[in-house]
Amino acid sequence: MGKVMITDHPLIQHKLSIIRDKDTSSKDFRTIIGEIAMLMTYEATRDLPLAEVKVETPVAVASTKKLAGKKLAIIPILRAGLGMVDGVLNMIPSARVGHIGLYRDPETLQPVEYYCKLPADIGEREVIVVDPMLATGGSAIDAITQIKKRNPKNIKFMCTIAAPEGIEALSKAHPDVDIYCAACDEKLNDHGYIVPGLGDAGDRIFGTK
Repeated sequence: MGKVMITDHPLIQHKLSIIRDKDTSSKDFRTIIGEIAMLMTYEATRDLPLAEVKVETPVAVASTKKLAGKKLAIIPILRAGLGMVDGVLNMIPSARVGHIGLYRDPETLQPVEYYCKLPADIGEREVIVVDPMLATGGSAIDAITQIKKRNPKNIKFMCTIAAPEGIEALSKAHPDVDIYCAACDEKLNDHGYIVPGLGDAGDRIFGTK
């Protein structure tokens, strides 16, 4: 079973309080979502393999470590997932970026795929799927199902806020995928929104209604 990690660092929790506030502007919301993603990447990449290398400092030769292979892919679920990409790339600038477009049918709450473009060498890469919200889990489950068809080395899922229902559904559908989130909220309401949550992340990132 994949692990569920709540990255409750004080800086993340502080920034989370700002984006929950309904009066936070789209500009500030967009900036802070990226900052939270950057901080969460620190935890999500903790188990990346390292290789020992020799580096000549101004004083002497040092035995130090570098990443053993840098084949990572960041896959945002469109459109809200785009808000997390720059923050992750700030930490992993060599990562490739793919895109999966899904929308949620308002009647059935089920995901409908409309776009999928992944790196050609996805089979050689470790993948981090990003989406600010893990609500019903439907979009994340479907996106990961599509990615698995290309046989990546490993998949992790990273979000800002999750509902218990979403964590349970994703863990059941993809027990090999580790989940990283900044907060697990109380529940979903009848419309499939996380409570207390922060509203529609896509609308708040892009200033739409």
